[in-house]
Amino acid sequence: MTTDYSDVYDLFITKVKDWKLDSLYASSLVDFETYLQRFLIDAVASFEDVCNQSLEKDDTEAEFSETLTQRNQLILANLMIEGWLDKETKDIRQFNLHILDKGDFKIYSESQNLKAKEASLALVRENNSQKISDYMWRGDYLDDWIAGSFGG
Repeated sequence: MTTDYSDVYDLFITKVKDWKLDSLYASSLVDFETYLQRFLIDAVASFEDVCNQSLEKDDTEAEFSETLTQRNQLILANLMIEGWLDKETKDIRQFNLHILDKGDFKIYSESQNLKAKEASLALVRENNSQKISDYMWRGDYLDDWIAGSFGG
């Protein structure tokens, strides 16, 4: 049994509201999944060292080699949100609007928008870090540590 990437994508998209993603989904499911795969790659890289399941994947079939637990799928989806929000925060167009517009209200508005995105990203990172720490303590890591095995 395997887990399709789309299972993780579904969890991701239910937690994110973005008209650009909605539009991409409506226009082409293939392009939508190709776009999200980039965030999944980062999420897997961030989680594979501590995950209690293999995160080996087959990009051709768009699936993981194992049936991932719902908890592992949720962690991957949350890590995808972190990557997506990081991209949104670093969107150069936000800076261009700030530089090109001479209106005080527009400059203030763009600045506040960027600050809100940065604060949101920091909160998502903190939550993901806590979830992964909790995940590790509930797994075999505590047993290994008690047994004196501190390596990976």
